[in-house]
Amino acid sequence: MKVVCVFLALTAVVTADFYNSKYDSFDVQPLIDNDRILLSYTKCFLDQGPCTPDAKDFKKVIPEALETTCAKCSPKQQQLIKKVIQAVIDRHPEAWEQLSQKYDKDRKFKESFDKFLAEKD
Repeated sequence: MKVVCVFLALTAVVTADFYNSKYDSFDVQPLIDNDRILLSYTKCFLDQGPCTPDAKDFKKVIPEALETTCAKCSPKQQQLIKKVIQAVIDRHPEAWEQLSQKYDKDRKFKESFDKFLAEKD
């Protein structure tokens, strides 16, 4: 019984080190394929437009994820984030610049986050 309790406690601690896994299966393809949707998420993150419930959840973790180079992201979440960010960078560089200014005005995290984005999954 002690072993089971220790295992459950350890599992809880390890699980708590990652963001909510409900977004591991988030389908980013419609977001990436549709500029209107992609820009609506971007506007939400910039406080320039309304937020969907999912966008609100993502917006809450942006500062910490940027600061820690997505340390609490699961491997799947890292993959999804890289896809979305790359779409914004490629198709809407001005929006990416605005996001960078908002969340990393002093460019303290730019180098480590650029390295994170360049890593192959």
